[in-house]
Amino acid sequence: MRGNDQQPEAELFLYGAMEDRIPADHPLRSVRPLVDEVLASMSRHFERLYAAKGRPSIPPERLLRALLLQVFFSIRSERMLMEQMEYNLLFRWFVGMDSRERAWNHAVFSKNRERLLNQEVAQMFFARVKGAAAGLMSDEHFTVDGTLIEAWAGHKSFRPKRGPDGGGANGEFKGEQRRNDTHESRTDPEARLYRKGNGQEAKLAYLGHVLVENRNGLIAAAMTTRADGMAERDAGLLLARELGRSRRRRTLGAAKGYDSRDFVRTVRELGFTPHINQNTTNRRSAIDGRTTCHPGYAVSLSKRWLVEKPFGWLKSVGWIRKVKLRGLAKVDWAFVFGCATFNLMRISKLRQRAA
Repeated sequence: MRGNDQQPEAELFLYGAMEDRIPADHPLRSVRPLVDEVLASMSRHFERLYAAKGRPSIPPERLLRALLLQVFFSIRSERMLMEQMEYNLLFRWFVGMDSRERAWNHAVFSKNRERLLNQEVAQMFFARVKGAAAGLMSDEHFTVDGTLIEAWAGHKSFRPKRGPDGGGANGEFKGEQRRNDTHESRTDPEARLYRKGNGQEAKLAYLGHVLVENRNGLIAAAMTTRADGMAERDAGLLLARELGRSRRRRTLGAAKGYDSRDFVRTVRELGFTPHINQNTTNRRSAIDGRTTCHPGYAVSLSKRWLVEKPFGWLKSVGWIRKVKLRGLAKVDWAFVFGCATFNLMRISKLRQRAA
């Protein structure tokens, strides 16, 4: 029998807990307790960020949970995020809102986000997430690598620092030589013209760097730098130094681009054995037979693919392929926050697997 489409007006009131509407096997169910644990450990720091009197702001815990949803579901703007917050029960449950609360205005949300989130808070959130991974991370074997982050600026904004702007009426620069030392972007002055490899197009970009442990592929350290030829090696050393000293000898794997005598020597001084892929193209590698003869060297090279997983996730799911923020400081917190989000997903899956 055909159903009747002329139904009476839908019920206005919903009785029961909002959590009852969330599927028992939904992935966010295992992520939510982990996020609450991390945010509870940051409560004292949040207290110091806000004044004792005045109009209450958006709770920082809710703001961070909402930003996590933006990364998890690849929502491209905060306006669309607030639209989802208005009618999506899953989003409301995860953030901690009840069914009667109105979603925040997108401009108010953006303003509160800018006030709260900076490099310090992003690194603290990342460190607390990393602390929740106790027992899941290797403390001996690591891999470092970098990736290109396209800046929120176009080629037409890349103009000479001094003198006339150059280019035609339509912003064409064919035949004109442009360098980072003579030109800069008018849209994002801290972005640099950079290409990842030979034969690839140059883009206004930053570089994101991660240090991944080789057991489960969790990110142990992350940072962002300006794009230049030496940034990956310098950042790799800084990330390795963040791990501190250890009584036991540790290994640090890397791609061919890190095969330089200065980098290898400094890595050894930091207490790591460099398991770097040898670069023997028209040159002599800084890694000799004393390192390559050990079976652990081949194991480290076989684990290098783990460092590509967070880059692939951040660029396909997260917001790192082309950031909608300008300036190194803002790009850095976005990248570090994205790395913490990747770790949250990995930790929740690893905990479920171990249960």
